[in-house]
Amino acid sequence: MTDATTTPALDIQGAVLELGDGDSRVRALDDVSLQVMPGEFVAIVGPSGSGKSSLLAIAGALARPDSGAVRVHGTDVTSLRPGAAARFRKKNIGFVFQSNNLLAALTSADQLRLAGRIAGNRKVDPAPLLDAVGMAHRAGHRPGQLSGGERQRVGIARAMVNDPSVLLVDEPTAALDRARSHEVVQLLADRAHTDGVAVVMVTHDRDVLEHCDRVLEMIDGRLTAVATV
Repeated sequence: MTDATTTPALDIQGAVLELGDGDSRVRALDDVSLQVMPGEFVAIVGPSGSGKSSLLAIAGALARPDSGAVRVHGTDVTSLRPGAAARFRKKNIGFVFQSNNLLAALTSADQLRLAGRIAGNRKVDPAPLLDAVGMAHRAGHRPGQLSGGERQRVGIARAMVNDPSVLLVDEPTAALDRARSHEVVQLLADRAHTDGVAVVMVTHDRDVLEHCDRVLEMIDGRLTAVATV
């Protein structure tokens, strides 16, 4: 693993998040604390509705906890105004989604160029990023011409365009077969260990946990235990 600094890439302390109104209000996160160091690959497992997606939302500055702090490389993102949070997110946090969210009309290379422009970088070179995920030979192909595993690889390359310090991954293997699932998760592990990125992956797929450095389990809004890999 890449040597970690003494500063966590992601540091969540005592996060509480409640969702809903009135009698339907639920505590999605209940005093959650999590530290992830640069170069570390952490998986979060747990049943549906346990708070995993809420954890990714506050880690990615997409939602603000009702109490507690979220820091990305020392910056308290909970104290940022919405516009500042969006700018910080574009430059420091990468997202890999279960559905890929690739644009049907764009080639693999153009997906990355667009992501770069959105992040304020108009000089993105897609070639090394696609090569790093084994997709250089598919740079000119559109999503409809790619397999599910290939689309996920492009999604990972796109998430790395802004050279993020934290990479948040939501159920990356949900639509993949066993072999492709292992390939994608090993690729995430490589990005953590080679590039020093802190990777947090939410997954139901316990079959791929062998690739992770640490596995935590979330139940009823709490990180309760280290799961057995």
